[in-house]
Amino acid sequence: MMPAVFAGNSEHADLLLALFIMLVAAKLMAEIFERINQPAVVGEILAGIIIGPGVLGWVQPSYIIKVFAEIGVILLLFNVGLEIRPISIVRVGKRAMLVGVLGIVLPFVAGYGVSRLWGGGEIEAMFIGAALVATSVGITARVLGSLGLLNRSTSRVILGAAVIDDILGLMILSVVSSVSHGSINYVAIIGTALTAVFFVIVVGAVGSRFFKKIAPAINRLKISKPFFKFGLILCLGLSFVALYIEVAAIIGAFLAGMALSEATENNPQMRGLTNGVMEFMVPFFLVNIGMQLDVKLFGDLSVVTYALAITVVAIAAKIIGCGLGAYRMGFKKAIQVGVGMVPRGEVGIVVAQIGIGLAVINQKAFAAVLFMAVATTLVAPPFIKMLGPKPKKAKEDIHISDVVTRIG
Repeated sequence: MMPAVFAGNSEHADLLLALFIMLVAAKLMAEIFERINQPAVVGEILAGIIIGPGVLGWVQPSYIIKVFAEIGVILLLFNVGLEIRPISIVRVGKRAMLVGVLGIVLPFVAGYGVSRLWGGGEIEAMFIGAALVATSVGITARVLGSLGLLNRSTSRVILGAAVIDDILGLMILSVVSSVSHGSINYVAIIGTALTAVFFVIVVGAVGSRFFKKIAPAINRLKISKPFFKFGLILCLGLSFVALYIEVAAIIGAFLAGMALSEATENNPQMRGLTNGVMEFMVPFFLVNIGMQLDVKLFGDLSVVTYALAITVVAIAAKIIGCGLGAYRMGFKKAIQVGVGMVPRGEVGIVVAQIGIGLAVINQKAFAAVLFMAVATTLVAPPFIKMLGPKPKKAKEDIHISDVVTRIG
């Protein structure tokens, strides 16, 4: 029986207990995986599988937990954006575009083909293809950030391609959803895509210079840590704008961080404060991904074989498609880019949920896509760590601009 002190606040107590279990489980598993020299991300996702409804059942997915997870990934991508200067993305723009396009086309065709081979209908096959198109850059960004590799050329290509993937993936999902309703509104789809492109260009190209100019004025405000608070406001504001124009909120958060990246050079506390908030919230995002997978669904051998087939195709299609887009960087770097684009994470899960909500995919296909989304998210981090170069020493990481400044 619940103690009297909690009797009137049972919902609050349940929520706090759920968050407590999630955070403890995430950090325990992260510690274990760090000790065996594996990415902590994998441990945190496995923690979600263990404590979720599929195994122990200690924590059930809920709307509030989903909100915590969403805020976690928003802060993660905001923090990643703070490490990336807009000019560095522009320099890899053409290559990122090619990686993004090939990383969309090949997975969609492959997913469609596998679904048809397994007896799926036309619309169901299109939804499976759309689920394979997705890329959860939050997982890759977490691993790259922990290894200190965010400013490498491969990382910039991955991040740029992920933004392109989100816009193109949005168009594909819109078309597939429209087909399931029997009609396609091309004007609305093209309009949304153009709006998204305009949003990315304006915030990424113009925002950085603008916020660098107004940073001194922000720092003169009387509130404590004004630039940090301004950054959080901008992060949430642009995340909302991104959702409003039907782009993922994490794209808005990433652009907000990138727009402030140059201004943070004179605000050294910014990254430290953001890291602190992020380290608290991001585990909820990772654990929530694991909680979505109910292992009980895989008692049926046909579901297992279908899920494994989709997962293998999902991994191969991204590595081949994105790797081909980055082939001019050399074989090893092309493979690094391909592996970095493999995780589907929460994006693949959302596509599956839309499909089941529209009644265009069955429970078997839904379970297979969930497995694929979690499996690709678990598989990618160890390979990213294995394939990635060792972080350079501090003195080797000096930017050319820093050298010029010292000479001057």
